[in-house]
Amino acid sequence: MALLLKNATVYLNKLFQRADILVTADKLFVFDKSANYNEPIESVIDLENKFILPGFADVHVHFREPGFSYKGTIRTGSLAAAKGGYTHVCTMPNLNPPPSTMENLQKQLDIIERDSCINITPYGTITMKQDGQSTLSDMEKLAPYVCAFSDDGRGVQTKALMEDAMKTAKSLGKLIVAHCEDETLLGGSAIHDGKLAKLMGIRGISSESEWRQVERDVELAAKTGCGYHVCHVSTKETVEIIRQAKKSGVDVTCETAPHYLLMCDMDLEDLGRFKMNPPIRDSSDKEALREGICDGTVDMIATDHAPHSEAEKSKGLLKSAFGIVGLETAFPLLYTNLVKNDKIITLEKLIQLMAENPRKRFGIPGGEIRQGAPSQLSVWDLNAVCTIDSNDFADLGKATPFEGWTVSGKLRMTVSNGKTAYVEKGLI
Repeated sequence: MALLLKNATVYLNKLFQRADILVTADKLFVFDKSANYNEPIESVIDLENKFILPGFADVHVHFREPGFSYKGTIRTGSLAAAKGGYTHVCTMPNLNPPPSTMENLQKQLDIIERDSCINITPYGTITMKQDGQSTLSDMEKLAPYVCAFSDDGRGVQTKALMEDAMKTAKSLGKLIVAHCEDETLLGGSAIHDGKLAKLMGIRGISSESEWRQVERDVELAAKTGCGYHVCHVSTKETVEIIRQAKKSGVDVTCETAPHYLLMCDMDLEDLGRFKMNPPIRDSSDKEALREGICDGTVDMIATDHAPHSEAEKSKGLLKSAFGIVGLETAFPLLYTNLVKNDKIITLEKLIQLMAENPRKRFGIPGGEIRQGAPSQLSVWDLNAVCTIDSNDFADLGKATPFEGWTVSGKLRMTVSNGKTAYVEKGLI
């Protein structure tokens, strides 16, 4: 059986053009009435004035299973991803038990197989305890089943341990993906060491705690030849370090997140939905990140989607848990503010940042709409205007700093592996 999507504007072969797309169980085809197609077409959907884009890929999400299902689950997380137009995500290893052995990882793989409506590839940990300082995980056995190795949530605290990790990952053909945070430079706040932190009389999370480890790690990546990827870049210093490392030929890439591109610390309120790590920083950091996505220093945009319970996010900036959700809002926010309104990047560039570049770096299939490509896509009404309302979210976590923002772009359908992972009521 197949699904025919007619009259849409399609991002086809990296160009926008009018086309009809035939979706089968495993592949996409540009539909030609004269072609001899024998398989029955189950449904025909008219998508006049709609856009068909590749399914997005997010290499940094937290789906909380096993171990923390009261925050969110693989099922609810994958539903949130589908509602945001994502067809592939990579799940971070902040779990209990952490995926540091095959026995532990298998628990997560079994839940993914049972419950996910999209494609998920998990991370393995760098260290056995996922603490940035214990012995290395069982990387060799994990390698065939994971997208990369990361201790996300904890920075690897010693140079020697990171060098050992990079050498091992290099031998296995895997990336080291780093949450860069020097724990000797940390305060206890969700605010960076800037004006707002001083006004509140607290020591925040300094920019230096991020860029010092990035500086160390790019030197180690150059030494070992390991592919190295930096999580959730938030500072102007980090952007410049990565820019210069790339010019020097270091195998380094990085991601940033929508909240760092669209907000600065003057937008913060004393609410848990504004607390994440790294924190939202000042306007000069936001501008540096925007420059970075334009010149290619910042390779991709990830959400760092991290659901928590309502109780954990109801204690203000100082005491709430770190983490916000973002899968269901990322594309409309970025399209509205970076493409439509401010014209900082083109829609084609946004697709590169959200669909093509993540897949290229992490070896994930899909990301393109072309003849014979994997059957993964999203359908958008870019003219539809709506207000972000966390009550509509599919995931258990509801904390977003973008509550009440008006955006253009509404998802109508997500197709993953030939199946409708999400479809707006009444479309079919």
